[in-house]
Amino acid sequence: MQNSPAKKSSSSKLTIILLLLVLAIVVVPQIIQKGAEFGGADGEAETAITEINPDYEPWFSSLFEPASGEIESLLFASQAALGAGIVGYYIGTTRTKKKMRDEKYDNR
Repeated sequence: MQNSPAKKSSSSKLTIILLLLVLAIVVVPQIIQKGAEFGGADGEAETAITEINPDYEPWFSSLFEPASGEIESLLFASQAALGAGIVGYYIGTTRTKKKMRDEKYDNR
């Protein structure tokens, strides 16, 4: 069973719209907040805890401390890519199984 040209065109338009939306989500904050630091929640939490209780002593320390911020970013991005790959694989196999099941029932 082939996709109709109208369905393929609609799918292409949706893909382009979603890509433009992702691009806007990335670019707009950079334009609106020029020179701002986009830090993580860890730094904000540490600041809030220090303000509430200046004598606070952490009860746990990291098992591994990356040598630099760049390596930490690389490890974080690698972890995100691995997770996205696993999710993408699951979605792809699920869709393929459904498509094959649908084709099997259509051919009956």
